[in-house]
Amino acid sequence: MNLFIEGFAWLFDPMHWVGGSSIAVRLGEHFQYTGVSLFFAALIAVPLGLYIGHTGKGRGIAIAASNVARALPTLGLLAVLILSLGIGLIPAAIVLVILGIPPLLAGVYAGIESVDPQTVDAARAMGMTELQILRKVEVPLGASLIFGGFRAATLQVIASAVVAAYFSLGGLGRFLVDGLAQNNNPQLVGGAILVIALALVVDGVLAIIQRFVVPTVSSGTRSTKRTARGGAIPPVAQSRTLIKEGH
Repeated sequence: MNLFIEGFAWLFDPMHWVGGSSIAVRLGEHFQYTGVSLFFAALIAVPLGLYIGHTGKGRGIAIAASNVARALPTLGLLAVLILSLGIGLIPAAIVLVILGIPPLLAGVYAGIESVDPQTVDAARAMGMTELQILRKVEVPLGASLIFGGFRAATLQVIASAVVAAYFSLGGLGRFLVDGLAQNNNPQLVGGAILVIALALVVDGVLAIIQRFVVPTVSSGTRSTKRTARGGAIPPVAQSRTLIKEGH
């Protein structure tokens, strides 16, 4: 218990919030690693997930590749890349991108696949193009799962970004590595608390966004699924309602 008290005391010491190696600076570096990695992971995973979910092609390959990526040893992969490319943000970003792709990819294609095929067929029968179906029907209806994949990828990257500090990079992992090397237990515990707190806060913010933004689509869709008498509205009517709502 005393160790945790010392960790919190280190965390709230004003001296540790100023300077070039302060908590604020390391936190900014951690956000930088996370943001850059998620951006490039999304560039790869989102289009691929939309294609797989919409066409059903390549699903087995995507699942196998995702499982392989999840099984890769983070520290070992980062070591190989640093030996090949040198110390810097690029090797760490590549590793974090690889780790961020599987949950994001799974969330995107699972969200698209979850849409009722009858609704998709009805939209196609109305003359909508495949791109319109994807943009106006499948993405809005699968938004909750898609956003869930983004949340999972974000937490994965935040937790894994700690390993960058093992190779003279920054981020919150710097406190863990330096604390362990210097036998500074308060700093070690304080750094661990920071990583946990950051993951919890970010996940909480994303959960609020998912609740108040993403359900706008699903709640509107649910309201269109039944008639005034309580019967189900045909898929064609659902598709027309989605278009009228601007989705």
